[in-house]
Amino acid sequence: MRKVFIALASAATVLALSLTTPVNAQGTLRVALPSNPNTLDPAKTKIGEEYIINFLVYSGLTELDAAGKAKPDLAESWTASDDQKTWTFKLRKGVKFHDGREFDSEDAKTTFARVMDRTTGSTARVNFDIVSSIDTPDKYTVVFNLKIPYAGFAEILGDRQTRIVPKDKLDTISSKPVGTGPFQLVEFKPGDRIELKKNPNYYVSGTPKLAGIVFRIMPETAARVAAIDTGAVDLAWDLPPEIIDQLKSNKKVVVDSVATSSWDGLVMNAARKPFDDVRVRKAISLAIDKKALVELSLFGNGTPTHTMIPPSSPYFNDQIQSKVDIPQAKKLLTDAGFPNGFETVLYVPSGRPTRERIGVGAAEMLKAIGVKVEIQRVPWDKFVKDIEGKEAFYTDGFYSRPTLDTSIYPWYHSTGSWNSTLWNYKNPDIDKVLDAARSAKTDAERSKLYKEFQQIAIDQPAGVIPYVLNHTNAYRANVKGFKSSPMMWLDLRQTTVQ
Repeated sequence: MRKVFIALASAATVLALSLTTPVNAQGTLRVALPSNPNTLDPAKTKIGEEYIINFLVYSGLTELDAAGKAKPDLAESWTASDDQKTWTFKLRKGVKFHDGREFDSEDAKTTFARVMDRTTGSTARVNFDIVSSIDTPDKYTVVFNLKIPYAGFAEILGDRQTRIVPKDKLDTISSKPVGTGPFQLVEFKPGDRIELKKNPNYYVSGTPKLAGIVFRIMPETAARVAAIDTGAVDLAWDLPPEIIDQLKSNKKVVVDSVATSSWDGLVMNAARKPFDDVRVRKAISLAIDKKALVELSLFGNGTPTHTMIPPSSPYFNDQIQSKVDIPQAKKLLTDAGFPNGFETVLYVPSGRPTRERIGVGAAEMLKAIGVKVEIQRVPWDKFVKDIEGKEAFYTDGFYSRPTLDTSIYPWYHSTGSWNSTLWNYKNPDIDKVLDAARSAKTDAERSKLYKEFQQIAIDQPAGVIPYVLNHTNAYRANVKGFKSSPMMWLDLRQTTVQ
């Protein structure tokens, strides 16, 4: 497999060289992306390429550090009432949008009202069901009134879909974004490139250090490998695991990796037969060797897990022993009316190699319990449109979220926005636990509840989350001041290129 990628990379060198541009003395960083952003409206973003552009163009009220803790961004400070139901944010004064207008509290209120509006279609909407109202007592103050106590509220304001947008530009931001972030849009050519330039009025003095960024859309892995090798690009974002070892041996390139809570998984739609029967879902989960999938799908660049809570988390339930149990899986299928197994189609998105390999590995593993799997590969755009949330059985994956609640609730709670478009899982015990965790007042109480959630999720599975991934970027030696983020976005404010 790896030799094939080396050969492909060599074959793609000509293509990569054709992308080479003269070194910009002002410091323009060239970045390779695997896919084209579909929208630059933060509330509607769903894929990584959209997230990283919006992180650079827009700002949030808060920002998340490497440990997932909130720190000031457009909000310079905040306080919570004793019952944690009223949160008051004081905004920075004099911050300008890229068009020169001053940012104020009404922009913040409009941003969150859009996210909370069901017609917007934001996947972050469920995180703000706890908000009863938003007040703007003055130009530089925003007050969120919550329905329940919520200790992590400042953290969810730093999420991807909650970047602050201008109240007077809502109709055009999907293709012509105007934010308050460190960079502003120069040009967006879908399928080809996105060009940003330094925001000279960025509120943090002395940043960004780059004059600009050029993102090149390069769907072929081999082309991105060749481009970083030849210097056609300075940085390649989110490397697929199959080529990491190859690049580690390249002395011209620095490979930077960080653990995340991003995950891939097997989605079983409980609204479709035979996956409406929890015994079938449990049988399939018992047939999956998670450790083997880490090696097969990630080439070892990840960690087995029970749910999206990573083993590095203090909330991880290390008392659960996930193991393959073929006899028990067969019994469950027999009890569900499938003593000889059944045939099914497993859809996998083309161009998402880890999810393709999960499909291949799972199909092989499920033979042991009599489940015959036909794999159908679907182009990514068609997968999102026609497969995700509609078909019965497919592979999918999602990026890290800022808190455990935002990582879990949308996928596992019966009212969750992602749950209702993926596996349609309804479990009153999990609903009760997740609701309680949201209002837990102590870390000990929250830890107990999340460990209970993991046990229920293993006993009565929605699907299979076999592992969490590492996030890896590669950059040339001429790039300084860059560090990979567990949230998988690109923070280039301190980055320089020589």
